[in-house]
Amino acid sequence: MLVVLALGGNALLRRGEPLDPAVQLRNLRAAVSEAIAPIARGHQVVVTHGNGPQIGLLALQAAACKDVPATPLDVLGAESEGMIGYLIEQALAGELPGRELATLLTQVEVDADDPAFSRPTKPIGPVYAEPEAERLAARTTWAFVRDGDGLRRAVASPEPRRIREINTIRLLVRAGVLVVCAGGGGIPVIAGADGGVRGVEAVIDKDLSAALLAEQIGADALLLLTDVAGVWARWPKPEGEPIRHATPAELRALRLDPGSMGPKVEAACRFAERTGRRAGIGAIAQAQAILAGTAGTIVGPRDVQPR
Repeated sequence: MLVVLALGGNALLRRGEPLDPAVQLRNLRAAVSEAIAPIARGHQVVVTHGNGPQIGLLALQAAACKDVPATPLDVLGAESEGMIGYLIEQALAGELPGRELATLLTQVEVDADDPAFSRPTKPIGPVYAEPEAERLAARTTWAFVRDGDGLRRAVASPEPRRIREINTIRLLVRAGVLVVCAGGGGIPVIAGADGGVRGVEAVIDKDLSAALLAEQIGADALLLLTDVAGVWARWPKPEGEPIRHATPAELRALRLDPGSMGPKVEAACRFAERTGRRAGIGAIAQAQAILAGTAGTIVGPRDVQPR
């Protein structure tokens, strides 16, 4: 079975933790031990991941250098893909000795006319107290959105349209390589009429890119792994309850947070609708059970069983 595992940002950094490479490596080792390695021992695996905290920190560091122009978000996205891929490979090496691993910088085409460019909604970087966010907004061009009790920088998040390295990913998968790719949703680029590309100021939603990736490589399952046990009805009300199985139509009828669970549900729905196969949403520690259909929220036709 070919499985795409999409690790949420909490696989690297939990809320409130410092953006420390040692902390991220420790968290990744736990995610690899609990989710990636056990599945990879029995199946072909492609891994993708979030990068929100990391790209936000890189942007802050770049902005602190007053004597040089600000580094564009597409370049920062490439930096974070390489950094996180390196950490994932470090964590995997101890769990899967002898396994061929590769991190691939992945460009994802977006539409230059996507309305997201005029409506920044994707949160990146740390959570700020309101006074600090106001100070940053006053001296930068940054927009902010609320995240819990604080605020985070918001950037454009256009729809992923095409994964430029998809044929390379297919070749690596066929060769038995465990591929880490499309990290942070991929590097956002716009294709020109001459065949060239240019990067853009945006961050693509990693769950939507994961769904596109899983569809285009013919994955048998897509697992969207996070820090909650699945999708809950009437969340966060006390009478809320977990949803164990749902069709895309049933899930789309729910009102979900567009900054957290909403994109995961949309990604799962797209994969299920376009392939007729199942997607799962749930906790990293339950990845094997989600793949087996016994944990998390399983999205897809009710009569389709995991392969």
